[in-house]
Amino acid sequence: MRQDKDTSEAADGTRPAYRVLARKYRPASFADLIGQDALIRTLTNAISSGRLAHAFMLTGVRGVGKTTTARILARALNCIGPDGSGGAAAEPCGQCEHCLAIAEDRHVDVIEMDAASRTGIDDIRELIEGVRYRPVTARTKVYIIDEVHMLSRQAFNGLLKTLEEPPEHVVFIFATTEIRKVPVTVLSRCQRFDLRRVAQDRLAEHFAGLAEREGVRVAPAALAMIARAADGSVRDGLSLLDQAIALTGGDVGEKEVKVMLGLADRGRIFDLFEAVMGGEIAAALDLLGDLYAAGADPLAVLQDLLELTHFLTRVRLVPRVAEDPGVPETERVRGQALADKLGVAVLARAWQMLLKGLGEARTAPSPIQAADMVLIRLAHASDLPTPGELVRRLHGEPGMALDQAPPAGSGGAAPGPRAVAPVTPGGSGAIAGSAALASEPLVQAPQPEPEAGNLVSLESFVDVVALARARKEGILAGHLEGDVHLVRFEPGVIEFRPGERAPNDLAGRLGRYLQDWTGRRWMVGVSSASGAPSLREQRQARDAERLEEAAQDPLVQEVMTLFPGARIVEVRDAAAKEPQEDER
Repeated sequence: MRQDKDTSEAADGTRPAYRVLARKYRPASFADLIGQDALIRTLTNAISSGRLAHAFMLTGVRGVGKTTTARILARALNCIGPDGSGGAAAEPCGQCEHCLAIAEDRHVDVIEMDAASRTGIDDIRELIEGVRYRPVTARTKVYIIDEVHMLSRQAFNGLLKTLEEPPEHVVFIFATTEIRKVPVTVLSRCQRFDLRRVAQDRLAEHFAGLAEREGVRVAPAALAMIARAADGSVRDGLSLLDQAIALTGGDVGEKEVKVMLGLADRGRIFDLFEAVMGGEIAAALDLLGDLYAAGADPLAVLQDLLELTHFLTRVRLVPRVAEDPGVPETERVRGQALADKLGVAVLARAWQMLLKGLGEARTAPSPIQAADMVLIRLAHASDLPTPGELVRRLHGEPGMALDQAPPAGSGGAAPGPRAVAPVTPGGSGAIAGSAALASEPLVQAPQPEPEAGNLVSLESFVDVVALARARKEGILAGHLEGDVHLVRFEPGVIEFRPGERAPNDLAGRLGRYLQDWTGRRWMVGVSSASGAPSLREQRQARDAERLEEAAQDPLVQEVMTLFPGARIVEVRDAAAKEPQEDER
């Protein structure tokens, strides 16, 4: 990697001004970029073959090299070689006038714009005006727009036409950390590159090389912690390394980095996690208090517990994760032992509680108090049964403790079948009596055979619809009434053709409900036969027939003649009133 020269001097002219590592070791060529192999290979081949796009979109998290890549690409497009006769080169020489001017941010034909501070249409209009002019000295005019997602909607719209058909001497390079905020109309006109997070071991290796160049000693464990805290960002990691060197004066150890980052000792995190998951609240609070007194940030402790929970879950599901060369021996041994003791359901519950608690601690007036409450909740939940265990206890499976659930064969009341009211057969489909519904179990367990008195008698499809309404399943009853064309019905068997509005799972749902309500297995199937009209269509046909019969009645016709414009709305049966007239 090329090291930029320290040409700046202090005000008194006696010593050069210090340049931070992120600027001092900024990559000057594609070969210096780390962790972006696919990007480097694509751009190198494109430059060598002359198949370069007119617009590029570079996206990725902070500090992975988006702006640096844009500047290297600008150099590659305008490099003329040391002798001034070369063309575009995948490896810029770094010696010609264009390479030097671009490296020092003073090239007139390479325009960098910060979209975070210049977001309006006026700024883009000024840029568009300059696009039509040819480069002053360079081969290609390059526009680098950083944080392009910050442009306003009007600015994006103003850029679209120029971006679609730019002059041949112009190349646009956009960089953003929020690719989803960029309009698709802009993305479709660009060649997109996603810069990856740099792997932790690759970052540690890179930082070790830079520390050696700087003449400082950094412990491998300290490098690993800095690389972990960088979270894939090279610039963030270099800033942390700079800070660690300044803190220690050139001999960076693990202890100093822990203090600087507010981290807790990894072994103590294991101790804290074991105490919490073992329900030892007093010991867990004492450990957290000791870590806090030693300078650990409560938020960092909760984050470490989250990370450990994730690690243990992966070890539990994929044991070879613990054998990774990057996992320290202590973590491998203790992690494997913990993962063997804790189930996935318990670890998943701990993850959810820690994740919610971390959010609370970030907004709490006192983070340490919030962290205390998170550990207390987690310790109390450590001995709670998982949902699967709850179901087994509710159903009193054999082998459960007496204080957990009634054992099989004991006098304890086991969950029985739901009590269902009998249906009175007949066309009315009336429901006699009332129904007492039991709570729905989380998992459907085998039920005892229902008693004879609890059986439901369903003699027609009308009875099925009536039973669904009695069970408060109005949506199901509506589909059965209006979207089902019955092909075959007999007790235990239903075959129908579904209408256009019928849900795809109607047959399965009906079968499950009927088995639950009647205590017997029902075969419910779908047929391609036309079937009978739906119950709703049958009712509508009957109503229309009754209206037609009423309209033919002489008395009704006489009324219609006396009242022009009148119409028959409903036909009611008056037979129900006759007993009252007889009583009078």
